[in-house]
Amino acid sequence: MDADDFETFVRDSAPALRRYARAVTADPEQAEELLQRTYVRMATAWHRLLAEGGPLAYAKVTMVRLHVGRLRTIVRWARSAPVAPSVAADEVGRVDAGRLRRLLAGLPPLQRVVLVMTYLDDLDDESIAAAIGRRPATVRSLRHRALLRTGLPTARVRAAREVAG
Repeated sequence: MDADDFETFVRDSAPALRRYARAVTADPEQAEELLQRTYVRMATAWHRLLAEGGPLAYAKVTMVRLHVGRLRTIVRWARSAPVAPSVAADEVGRVDAGRLRRLLAGLPPLQRVVLVMTYLDDLDDESIAAAIGRRPATVRSLRHRALLRTGLPTARVRAAREVAG
């Protein structure tokens, strides 16, 4: 029965987690690999996840941790992303999804992860810090630098839900 539950979870969660992985990685191929690695990690902990509940939240945190762990093996900030041209949010505070996707792709990986977890998951600094293994002050700094780099308003911006769709 547990295997059937896991298969059902994978089938039902794949579209949302695929979008999330694309937002985190800004690369469709890396996103697919990250999604598969996340499901493998979840399969080994499935009994515990059923007992504790919240497998979707666990999947997102696992995805971010796997991605950040991968980044730590690469030379830190190996390439510096060019400053993107300034982008103005419209009067309701929304940014066009295509434009937002391009802006996220131009950010260093940790800055991109912080923005995704802040605006798509609506997580607080402490939760993000725990997920990426940094301090809350570092999360605030990464967010601020990412917003300055993209030209987005430093006030809270609501992102389109289909950022990586």
